[in-house]
Amino acid sequence: MAKKSAIERNKNRKRLVKRYKAKRAELKALARNASTTPEDRFNAQLKLAALPRNSSKVRIRNRCQLSGRSRGVYRKFGLSRIALRDLASKGQIPGMLKSSW
Repeated sequence: MAKKSAIERNKNRKRLVKRYKAKRAELKALARNASTTPEDRFNAQLKLAALPRNSSKVRIRNRCQLSGRSRGVYRKFGLSRIALRDLASKGQIPGMLKSSW
C-alpha cells in the first residue's frame, strides 16, 4: 500500500489540472501562435509560468486503483501488475486467465 500522503498529493494534482485546464490551453495557444506579437507571446509565457506547477497534466502519476502503487500500472485496467495478477488468479477479471503450464 502506498503512503496516503502520496495518493492525496496525486488527487490534488488531478483537481488542479481540471481547474486550470481551460486557462492553460488558452495561454499555450497564444504562446504558440506565430501571428501574435512577440510581446503578447512573451506575456502569455510569463502567465503560463505563473500558474501552479501541479496544474500541468504531465505531473499526474498513474497509480493503482486498489493499492495506490505507482510502478507497473496497466493503463487499460488502472491496476498494478501485482493487483492484476491476484484478481486474474481469482477469476475476477472477465476473459483473463492466469497462464500456467
